[in-house]
Amino acid sequence: MKVLNIFKGEAGVGIILIVSTIFALFLANSTFSNFYSQFLDAPIKIQFGNFELAKPLILWVNDGLMAIFFFLVGLEVKREILEGTLSSISKVTLPAIAAIGGMVMPAVIYTIINFNDSLAMKGWAIPTATDIAFALGVLALLGNRIPTSLKVFLMALAIIDDLGAIIIIALFYTSDLSIVSLIIAAGAIFGLFLLNFFNVTRKSFYILFGIILWASVLKSGVHATLAGVILAMFIPLKPIDGKSLLKEFEHELHGFVSYFVLPLFAFVNAGIDLRGLDVQKLFTGAPLGIMLGLFLGKQLGVFGFSMIAIKLKIAKMPDNVTLRKFYGVSVLTGIGFTMSLFIDSLAFGDASLFNYADKLAILLGSFISGVVGYMILRKS
Repeated sequence: MKVLNIFKGEAGVGIILIVSTIFALFLANSTFSNFYSQFLDAPIKIQFGNFELAKPLILWVNDGLMAIFFFLVGLEVKREILEGTLSSISKVTLPAIAAIGGMVMPAVIYTIINFNDSLAMKGWAIPTATDIAFALGVLALLGNRIPTSLKVFLMALAIIDDLGAIIIIALFYTSDLSIVSLIIAAGAIFGLFLLNFFNVTRKSFYILFGIILWASVLKSGVHATLAGVILAMFIPLKPIDGKSLLKEFEHELHGFVSYFVLPLFAFVNAGIDLRGLDVQKLFTGAPLGIMLGLFLGKQLGVFGFSMIAIKLKIAKMPDNVTLRKFYGVSVLTGIGFTMSLFIDSLAFGDASLFNYADKLAILLGSFISGVVGYMILRKS
């Protein structure tokens, strides 16, 4: 899948995400709020013998469907590393440095504001994420004003950013571990290794081991979305009998994830009840750290680290890109939205500890970053 083909439909995806968010906000703040809450809490149960999974709908979305999203992210990361925009040192250096800066500076700003609050500090990673669908969607609205090299840079940065989010989730948002579940997960991983080693191309085998891996990881205490990334690493990219299984999975899942998984995730997580919200809460503690982290931290990290790397001749500016355009894209990386909401749910749970001010801060920080970034790029 070529970069421009991925990019072509991103504007539509961004619009659908916005509509999903607005609809969720409307339901949560109207006479339909009880219906919305009941929809999120609808119990869904799966049982095979003694094995049982019983969760409300919102957790099936966050733990189940988002595992499919991370599976797609893992496929894209693997493909880009092996043959795409991350396949050589010269290609990966600038977006990698920018992505690191874009994770470090928001975390620093958040920590400075919340270092004396141990509860709020659980959310330090919330403003470190970038929503690739929204960021690329804003660029799509600008059409030919944006050089292809800058679009490629943003996509590479977002992929590395997603990889960083995966590592953060694995290291910092893992609960008590179940040894039995981890052993089962290890067995599933070994099965996937054998499938890859013997060049098996039957999708059903990978899906079967993937489901076993997801269920065991879910029960292990490690977040279930990591199963999607692990599964992706074992999907063969090299064509076998004239077809690439990785590219087939990627092609088949891209529309499903973009037009169903992410909009549904936004719908079930963005329904913030604003009726009892104290606006002053936005300017204290975790909410303030999130807003400033997204809007200031991301642009300072991405732009600042990149300029240092360019000045030191460690990396070079993308072709045909002005300083102003590069800065505009740096601002766009502050659109955290779905990824930030996801990390927020891991950090603070489904019942907000800050009366939903933390989630509203994500929406506001992302919105301001999107609007300001768009205006800078349009005027440039």
